[in-house]
Amino acid sequence: MSNQDRLPDVADEACCTPLVQEPLSVDATVELARMFKAMGDPVRLRLLSLVASHAGGEACVCDISGSFDLSQPTISHHLKVLRQAGLLDCERRGTWVYYWVIPAALQQLSSILSSADPTADTLVIA
Repeated sequence: MSNQDRLPDVADEACCTPLVQEPLSVDATVELARMFKAMGDPVRLRLLSLVASHAGGEACVCDISGSFDLSQPTISHHLKVLRQAGLLDCERRGTWVYYWVIPAALQQLSSILSSADPTADTLVIA
């Protein structure tokens, strides 16, 4: 077999640059998977969006529950999942519970998504 017939070694040619600088750690993948899984439900994604876009950066459960045709216990369950995933935090004030987004969690998700392809068009969700 001549040199012309030899297949190029993968190490000989860099076909493209890596999408990320280094692989995620095991701990990071567990944490990120929990966040993405929590946002994988349309109700939870909408709840997160409603809280994040609410004036003042926090929303009372009474302000957001009317946006759904769901019972209050179901809304509370979805909010609990978002809290357990580290996406929301809350505080009880009298009868009502107020929720806010944890900025560091959204920043962490954003950095993972944006590092996948920095040249991709921005995803806009209306």
